[in-house]
Amino acid sequence: MTEKQKHTGERGLRKWREGVVVSNKMTKTVIVAVVRQVKHEAYGKYIRKTSTHFAHDEKNECQIGDRVRIVETRPMSKNKRWKVEAVLAKADVAAAV
Repeated sequence: MTEKQKHTGERGLRKWREGVVVSNKMTKTVIVAVVRQVKHEAYGKYIRKTSTHFAHDEKNECQIGDRVRIVETRPMSKNKRWKVEAVLAKADVAAAV
């Protein structure tokens, strides 16, 4: 076992993001929108940037509006490089109606 594997586990450190499910129309796949704030170089104002990630949802348990944590994984398809690790908060059904 190498020195890196001892400290970070067998597969190393994985990136993770938290975001909101915006689509669950595919089988075992959800689209997660991740919002981050970056500072504008010239003006110093903070700007919201959104990126979308295709994530693997093995049990098809995520619904639109759920807050989830996704972690980086091996490529599962052309676009799918993330998997859903946990559902942090379920969507409020009453607000959606």
